[in-house]
Amino acid sequence: MNEAPRAYDVVVIGAGPVGENVADRARAAGLSTVIVERELLGGECSFWACEPSKALLRPVVARADARHVPGLEDAVRGPLDVDAVFAHRDRMAAYWKDADQVEWLDSVGVDLIRGHARLTGPKQVSVRTSDGGTVRLTARHAVALCTGTGTALPGIPGIDTVRPWTNREATGAALVPGRLAVVGGGVVAVELATTWQALGAQVTLLVRGEGLLRTMEPFAGELVAEALQEAGVDIRTGAEVTSVERASDADGEVRISLADGGELAADEILFATGRAPRTADVGLETVGLTPGSWLTVDDTFLVNGVDGGWLYAVGDVNRRALMTHQGKYQARVAGAAIGARAKGTPLDDTRWGAHAATADHVAVPQVVFTTPEVASVGLTTHEARRTGRRVEVVDYDLARLAGAQQYAKGYRGRARLLIDTDRGTVAGVTFVGPGVGELLHSATIAVAGEVPLDRLWHAVPAFPTISEVWLRLLETYRDSTGRQS
Repeated sequence: MNEAPRAYDVVVIGAGPVGENVADRARAAGLSTVIVERELLGGECSFWACEPSKALLRPVVARADARHVPGLEDAVRGPLDVDAVFAHRDRMAAYWKDADQVEWLDSVGVDLIRGHARLTGPKQVSVRTSDGGTVRLTARHAVALCTGTGTALPGIPGIDTVRPWTNREATGAALVPGRLAVVGGGVVAVELATTWQALGAQVTLLVRGEGLLRTMEPFAGELVAEALQEAGVDIRTGAEVTSVERASDADGEVRISLADGGELAADEILFATGRAPRTADVGLETVGLTPGSWLTVDDTFLVNGVDGGWLYAVGDVNRRALMTHQGKYQARVAGAAIGARAKGTPLDDTRWGAHAATADHVAVPQVVFTTPEVASVGLTTHEARRTGRRVEVVDYDLARLAGAQQYAKGYRGRARLLIDTDRGTVAGVTFVGPGVGELLHSATIAVAGEVPLDRLWHAVPAFPTISEVWLRLLETYRDSTGRQS
């Protein structure tokens, strides 16, 4: 059944964390708002990525830490209780039901339509609803595309026939495979390799390049690789998969062929080889854009190349930073910008307060929840040199800290501080070691706030904590340069 056309101030397509935040901020600005979702409200992060993957990893990391705490070593030597881990994962993924999100959406006054939305022209959206009907929507002010990304599967022979795992299968599986091949060397690959090895699978990590976590400081990938190998993961670098084939029986093994002539057999194969924007079937061609493409935006997340200033692309689809927390930040900015423009208010008007209407991506934090953890924000050494920034590289061995020695026997880790020598500020920070994810927000504040080094000397870290690394890094810089700031 086709419904009568509806008009709203703002139409949001995609109800993951990004779309939810755009809708919330638009509604808070007094704009009538509808959100359209074809799957579960809460999106990839809530049900197939961040929440279930970190729920699976938490027992793994806690056990790894406990094994290095005096008095606990013997208590945690046994295997993980896999059923209990899966039960915790299921709870954190809300049993793949979105009733809570629906209730929240109703509480903030945002309408919901379940179905597949497509642009049909400027400010026009058609929704094929879950019951087979059609709803036509008109946006008075803005349409926000918040459709996220999906796994980018490589075009290798046989991949369509082997039922490969993506992040969805790997975070939702109810059985531990005997042998798991993981293709990739980035964040998703190393986190899920860590998870499934600890749960009892024999994991082989097939990395096309020469190391792990190639976008981060080299020592991050080296320390993670060392820990994975100690746990029993078989890491093969320079390993390019050329074809895959599953045996004919229903539960047959996957046979994997490599470019060097090698072969490998596994019970399941997981591809963690990058992400692709979910823009192939959202009607981009009706507004002059290329279906399936990443969308280029300005700092308010207006899409470039679309006349009239009404189409926004927020979160992963604009490829600026493929992380949930950054997508939610973008959503707050976009929501404020939509509200300001709808009311004819300057974007820098103070009434928008904390929800600035233009974005700043100088400080993008990221945590890799492996053992050890990796936490980074701002520039890496390679990025600084590539962009011509003059930086001083300051390294420190985290194991020398009293707080690290209290944290775990045999603690291993490393910290790197990049100091912009022209500005006297912190340009980038990387920590690798157990528990370092909780250090990251202090680093993010230092980078985003461009805090002068002479002020950082007055930020006194508590003793004995791992955060004392801040003082040690400053002292190392002073001793190497002879400067206090």
